[in-house]
Amino acid sequence: MSLTVGEIRTIRDVVVTVEFSEEIPAIGELILAQNDVKSPLLVQSFQDDLTAVCLNVRSSRKLYKGMKVERTGRGIEVPTGEAAIGRIFDALGEPIDGKAAPPKEVPRRSIAASTERQQQFKPSKEEILETGIKVIDFFTPFVKGRKIGIVGGAGVGKTVLTMELINNVAKGGSGLAFFSGIGERIREGHELYETLKERDLLKNTCMFFGQMNENPVQRSLVAVTAVSLAEYFRDEEKKDILYFADNVYRYVQAHNELSTILEQIPAEGGYQSTIFSDIKTLQDRLTSNENGSITSVQTIYVPADDLSDPAVQMIQHELDSVIVLSRKLAEEGIRPAVDLIRTSSSLLSPDIVGDRHYLLSVQVQTLMQKYEGLKSIIAIIGEAELSPADRADYAKAKKLIEFFTQNMNVTEDLTGKKGEYFKREEMLKGVEEIIV
Repeated sequence: MSLTVGEIRTIRDVVVTVEFSEEIPAIGELILAQNDVKSPLLVQSFQDDLTAVCLNVRSSRKLYKGMKVERTGRGIEVPTGEAAIGRIFDALGEPIDGKAAPPKEVPRRSIAASTERQQQFKPSKEEILETGIKVIDFFTPFVKGRKIGIVGGAGVGKTVLTMELINNVAKGGSGLAFFSGIGERIREGHELYETLKERDLLKNTCMFFGQMNENPVQRSLVAVTAVSLAEYFRDEEKKDILYFADNVYRYVQAHNELSTILEQIPAEGGYQSTIFSDIKTLQDRLTSNENGSITSVQTIYVPADDLSDPAVQMIQHELDSVIVLSRKLAEEGIRPAVDLIRTSSSLLSPDIVGDRHYLLSVQVQTLMQKYEGLKSIIAIIGEAELSPADRADYAKAKKLIEFFTQNMNVTEDLTGKKGEYFKREEMLKGVEEIIV
């Protein structure tokens, strides 16, 4: 069967319009320009019955008006199975780790969402995964199949905390870890790869990168490409998945850039009008079913440290737990720089963590709220003027802040301080000793 041949009509940045003489390709189909590198174009929408609006996925400069293109009859596909483990792929499912591409006989999976309706799945029992990081295990318990967000501005430690979670949780080897690098620094991706390699964790890891050097097309696609492979291992090989995305705000930003290039009218706040569906497209696929679970950790960059940013708020609504990192705490040298008051979790309930943990969390939150109120009073009259009860609570809160600081395993080489790992029982006992 011969596939339809089309012709390029216009080129504007990464947007290419292609006219076909007969049957037009489907949205999400890849078409190839007939040049020496077979530049891939992704069908994004239709201008009319015979004209497709396509995205120049690799920003190829070898396109010109009148160039012929050919349909492939398929969309973006990613290699599956053992051949994908320990490898680094781009948004098109092509390897970028300098190693040979998986053999052609390796089955590939389309990144398009399944048309099968997902049934609402509820596990018989919520399973807590221990992270070894005191502040996370206490305030935002890491529950299998749920979503955790790490929210903060630039340089407050989002990526370091993510790397520590990968190091501590993924090394258990009970499932597979996926890392999707979206619009972040190339250096950070390289450091993560080397860290996982040194700790022999690549054997349980699949990595996907669309870093800040890539165009918005690849940055908007890479998270979905990673999810499609995660779905394969969940559904076909019945594995539990740990999915790390750094950074989901950059995913929204990439879609916003594309919206601007496509001359779409923005919504209130300056973001694309499709922001809600863009976020849901990703989040709705990070789900568990009877075959296996997908537990996701997503970092969210906060522009200008503004937690009320519409995109940040919209992403947070999709999460079960939100860890807020504070610039003020980071400047004070507290690591991880977690804001103990703004950090919250819907999973911190007696049914999931038990009565002991839940009651301790209520007491700690009460102490931290009081501490914040006392700080402004102390700034005026001094700590000595407080009542004995207030002085005692203030001292306990300071001890708690110190207790929840921790040296990271992944920063040992930089700080010279040995990394720490705390069992959940150790963490609870330490909190009890402070507040009782």
